[in-house]
Amino acid sequence: MTALTEYQRLESTGLWRETPDSQRREVVISLGDATLMISTMAETALSHWSLPAVKRLNSGKIPALYAPDGEADELLEISDPDMIDAIERVRNAIEKRRPHPGRLRLWLGALLSLITLLICIIWLPGALTRQTAEMLPAASRTDIGQSILAEMADLSGRPCAGPGGVSSMRDLSRAVFGPQAPQVIVLPSTAQTTASLPGNIIVVNRALVEDYEGPEVLAGFLLIEDLRRRLRDPMLHLLEQSGLMATGRLLTTGEIDDSHLRAHAARLLTTPPVSVDLPLVLARFERAGVSTEPYAYAIDLTGESVLDLIEGDPMRGRLRAPLMTDQNWIALQEICGG
Repeated sequence: MTALTEYQRLESTGLWRETPDSQRREVVISLGDATLMISTMAETALSHWSLPAVKRLNSGKIPALYAPDGEADELLEISDPDMIDAIERVRNAIEKRRPHPGRLRLWLGALLSLITLLICIIWLPGALTRQTAEMLPAASRTDIGQSILAEMADLSGRPCAGPGGVSSMRDLSRAVFGPQAPQVIVLPSTAQTTASLPGNIIVVNRALVEDYEGPEVLAGFLLIEDLRRRLRDPMLHLLEQSGLMATGRLLTTGEIDDSHLRAHAARLLTTPPVSVDLPLVLARFERAGVSTEPYAYAIDLTGESVLDLIEGDPMRGRLRAPLMTDQNWIALQEICGG
């Protein structure tokens, strides 16, 4: 799916330059629902740009020049009118949803003055952090999530982006979560199985895709991660670890230092995830119509330490349609092979 309802799939060719010193090369450009994917002619992914961050450098001119977040080091040149029109429509829609910068700064300045006064009377860093996370616009959450994902890619490798696998992962996410399904990104090398990022993004280790015979294990890990992010907002998690100064800067300027994003990415990749209470797990699996048994045996092959998950399986003796076809599961297992 694309960000525009009238297009099921939209692709064009263009010229891409990774750095100012790089030679321009012909690439395939694909418009997704949240990203602009740049691939070689052989469909090997070269770069992913978050649509909310894409900037045009030569308004009204053809060919159109684009850069991620306005940075001109990485540059994309597009001549196809349909692709240019689609990107501009998405950019205009995103821009209309952004608050007016002048008014936002004025409002945030007044709010900060009030918060500063309260802090002088009563020390409430927790309240400030929660308030900042709650009031952050969805577009800002997406930008921050994509920035953390970029930092993760520097540490673990570029996200796996086999076209058939990406499409199958999107279908699986919708089958498990419904209309508000998160974007699930497969990383080639992480110390942990799953992690949640701001902007409705979940990253998973490629082992969850490649090491099992069916999608039920992956679905189980996704459901557990969904419980974790509902119990602890990923944006709030970032701000709590970044500190009060970083929270205050985000509140007043809408920005957060790359150093905080980099440190948070490293922690997510290496810190074991928190456990979730069994009643919540069983209720969440039942609501999704997914068996806990495959997930339990993936944690402990003997089943000894996960008997509660096995015996309490809410789908025991009940039938439901497969999460995905064998063909789509095979395509998903090859997401890192392209």
